[in-house]
Amino acid sequence: MQVTKITEMPVLRVVSNTNLITQETLQREMNYWRSEKILKKMLDEGKVSDQEFNNIRIKNRTSFSPMLAKLMP
Repeated sequence: MQVTKITEMPVLRVVSNTNLITQETLQREMNYWRSEKILKKMLDEGKVSDQEFNNIRIKNRTSFSPMLAKLMP
C-alpha cells in the first residue's frame, strides 16, 4: 500500500456576493410562509376546498416568489 502525504491545503475560493439575501427577499419569504400557514388553517377549518387550496398556493408562489419555489411541487 502506498501512502501519499499532503503537504499543501487546497485554496478555498469565496463565492461572490450575488447570492446574498436582501431585506426585500427575506420579507417576501416571511409573507409567503405566513400566507401558507393561514391557508392551511382555512383548509383545516373547511373554509376552502382542496382545489381552491391548491390554486391559491400556486398563486402565492407566483406573487411572493419564495426562494425554494422551484423545488416545491
